[in-house]
Amino acid sequence: MMNKKIQSALISVFYKDGLENIVQELSRLGVTIYSTGGTQSFIEKLGVKVVPVEDLTSYPSILGGRVKTLHPSVFGGILGKRDDETHLQEMKQYRIPEIDLVIVDLYPFEETVASTTDEKAIIEKIDIGGPSMIRGAAKNFRDVVVIAAKKDYATLETLLKEQQGETSLEQRRAFAAKAFEIVAHYEVAIAKYFSSSDTGYFLESVPGPKIMRYGENPHQSAVFYGDLGQLFDQLNGKELSYNNIVDTDAALQLIREFTDTTFAIIKHTNVCGVAQRDTVKESWDAALAGDPESAFGGVLVCNGTIDKATAEAINEIFFEVLIAPAYDAEALAVLKSKKNRILLQLKAQPGRKVQYKSMLNGVLVQDNDEGNYAEWTETVKRKETAVEKEDLLFANLVCKHLKSNAIALVKNKQLVGKGCGQTSRVDSLRQALEKARQFKFDLHGAVMASDAFFPFDDCVRLGHEAGITAFIQPGGSIRDNDSVEYCKTHDLSMIMTGMRHFKH
Repeated sequence: MMNKKIQSALISVFYKDGLENIVQELSRLGVTIYSTGGTQSFIEKLGVKVVPVEDLTSYPSILGGRVKTLHPSVFGGILGKRDDETHLQEMKQYRIPEIDLVIVDLYPFEETVASTTDEKAIIEKIDIGGPSMIRGAAKNFRDVVVIAAKKDYATLETLLKEQQGETSLEQRRAFAAKAFEIVAHYEVAIAKYFSSSDTGYFLESVPGPKIMRYGENPHQSAVFYGDLGQLFDQLNGKELSYNNIVDTDAALQLIREFTDTTFAIIKHTNVCGVAQRDTVKESWDAALAGDPESAFGGVLVCNGTIDKATAEAINEIFFEVLIAPAYDAEALAVLKSKKNRILLQLKAQPGRKVQYKSMLNGVLVQDNDEGNYAEWTETVKRKETAVEKEDLLFANLVCKHLKSNAIALVKNKQLVGKGCGQTSRVDSLRQALEKARQFKFDLHGAVMASDAFFPFDDCVRLGHEAGITAFIQPGGSIRDNDSVEYCKTHDLSMIMTGMRHFKH
């Protein structure tokens, strides 16, 4: 019979919230409770009988509390197999009691790392006995119930009440699976603290799984791991979808590049409209004008407060998500008129320093693409004007957030044409020029940014014919001189940055 009745329990926890009801139920069921330290005192204050672990081990807590439960009398009771006669005889010989329930949590290592740089304090929060007892109990799930986190207290309390202290094999195995996950996450956090960049393993563990409605497409299942509440408060709308999260990430990556008032529109992770103006409303108007057609169903982001005038303008189009650091009350009243419209109030930017992609049978890891340019090399005698320089800097940042091959056309800090995701650079330029023509932008005096070098002079030639007067690109082609010579001949400005911005 695989049902087991709990007759003894070992309890040693850091977090005691919610423990009281469990202790009372165990007492009602006549379960022998072993404990130590603060948990023992907590249980005694409840008026419940408790056996000190020291009575099992014949040793007090030593080394400043580092050694309390690491003893055969404890681990033998947890790991002993109840259907193994040799185990049972040895436990009897050494007076080791069977332990049927282990309730143990872990020292708050991650919280300590987040709150201090004091290495001595951090090291002391590396739990040794806790993970060992949890793993031991989980390994012996055929005979032992293990509870490794307070979020499972309610489930255990229900089982104690409804099943009178009995548990099934399936229930014990489920608790064991959770316990191994908790310990694995804990160990990864410690390993990451000690590891350098040349670690031999991909060390990541992100808690908080959230089941999505579906993935990129309805036939794909998806889960998000993480705590979005650390980044923003959701003020309105339905739950973020998989695609919403992907585009929101792209939006935040872009907007963090700018300090002056900027508004941007993202569609399928690409920028389809972005502008910088004196006010949020003016920035919105200019961003939308860049490509009002593609803005439909997009993700909107700005770095200023959304006021009523801006909200009323935005309210005229359909969009999925709006992200801003603040909203006026009157603006929210306007924007909340659509119940499914997602409104996010940004609290913090993502703090990650690297990017991951699952590829082939492994994971690619790389640093974030930080910065605008490595150098500012004026390759021709004709120096860019002050206005052109501001536009070139703006254009290069925008281009960085377009899928390669990418071209961004900018005039007066407004994206007026863009080409992205094309298999040849000149095709991306043709796409950008067509977008500009479609929305009747005058490109005379505009600038062009390219995410990678110009392999030929065709891009500068086509751009010049359209009215573009200044170019920015990383350089690095064996035929860089072709483009440079064209600019010299036609009195155009060209900047080489030494920093490529491929995005795939």
